Amino acid sequence: MKVAVFRKEHFNAAHRLYNPEWNDEKNKAVFGKCSNPNFHGHNYDLIVRLIGEVDKTTGYVYDMKKLSDLIKEKVTSQFDHKNLNLDVAHFKELNPTAENIAIVIYNLLRPEIEESIDLKVKLYETERNYVEYPAS
Repeated sequence: MKVAVFRKEHFNAAHRLYNPEWNDEKNKAVFGKCSNPNFHGHNYDLIVRLIGEVDKTTGYVYDMKKLSDLIKEKVTSQFDHKNLNLDVAHFKELNPTAENIAIVIYNLLRPEIEESIDLKVKLYETERNYVEYPAS
């Protein structure tokens, strides 16, 4: 039988939502105050869910200390207290929406976790707004 395990982490980051092909007026019309040229920030909550078989030897689906260290290495060390647009290479050409941030996080973690374990990323941008990737 499969079991789901979850690890919650937190990071703070600034960003600006905008399309460089549009003028400021159109960016403001589409993204509202999230397109502030001086950026704005969020206190992100990240929940990483792993689903897999319980290992008969360890009793773990996945070692949670190992998962915590992996998230810190691949995600929070790169994103925490950063301007996503300016400081994080993944967003030099990619609009740092919550959707895109979740996809980037998934892609950073997926190669590090055995394929036999299902991975899902849930990212809370605010208490009321969150995204999941992959969707299912």
